[in-house]
Amino acid sequence: MADHENLVWITGATSGIGEALVRTCPWPNTRIISVSRREHPDLETVRFDLTDMDSWDTVGEHLADELATFRGKRAVFIHNALYFWGGRAFAGEGDLVNQRTEIIANVVSPLLIGDMFLRACGPAVDAGVDVGLVQISSASARIAYPGLAIYGAAKASMEQWVRAVRKERNHRGKGPWVTAIRPGFVNTPAARRDAELSPDAYPGQPGVAEAIRTGNYLEADESANLIWGALPDEAKANAVILFGEPVGVTH
Repeated sequence: MADHENLVWITGATSGIGEALVRTCPWPNTRIISVSRREHPDLETVRFDLTDMDSWDTVGEHLADELATFRGKRAVFIHNALYFWGGRAFAGEGDLVNQRTEIIANVVSPLLIGDMFLRACGPAVDAGVDVGLVQISSASARIAYPGLAIYGAAKASMEQWVRAVRKERNHRGKGPWVTAIRPGFVNTPAARRDAELSPDAYPGQPGVAEAIRTGNYLEADESANLIWGALPDEAKANAVILFGEPVGVTH
């Protein structure tokens, strides 16, 4: 394969914000790799299923192989994928299998995939490549939304992991840089699914539906452009970057 100046991995690159990140990448001569459950129609794909831990090991091996020899300008991993089983539920009330799967997919996988990336990037960092990790977070990391207890815990743990890792990298005196980005309320398939849910299981549904109805959201490409615009300078300066306003807040 021809040499590239930039190497980018995007999880969940086949829809929503991930698909928009592929479409709007502003860096010339970039090799983008889709890390996804589904084969990307235009990109090379590394299979990654949030619910299948065996597939995580495959991603880790791939990262180690690629970063051992990459000597371009920058290498960035963007973890954007999200598991959604089709509904929302209060803790202690939803289907236990769905709850268990969501915890593995949305709480555990971002931390393990992030750790695998950190383990793999040493040779590239030592060679002077600008290496970074982006975890896509949410306002749910700080706002308690009924019906989103697991999702909110997932994003809060993700952001705390980022804060700690940044201090660890500072202690070591070298990269990679690590950041979390809250993209705001974005018009994605997941958001539109939330707008159709029962308010009983997800009390924030009326606010989400109203935002969709009134256009009070960012389009996926707008969100993607904001994310790219924050890389790498703003990401190096901030543990958490915020765009847009949260919706569906209940008290």
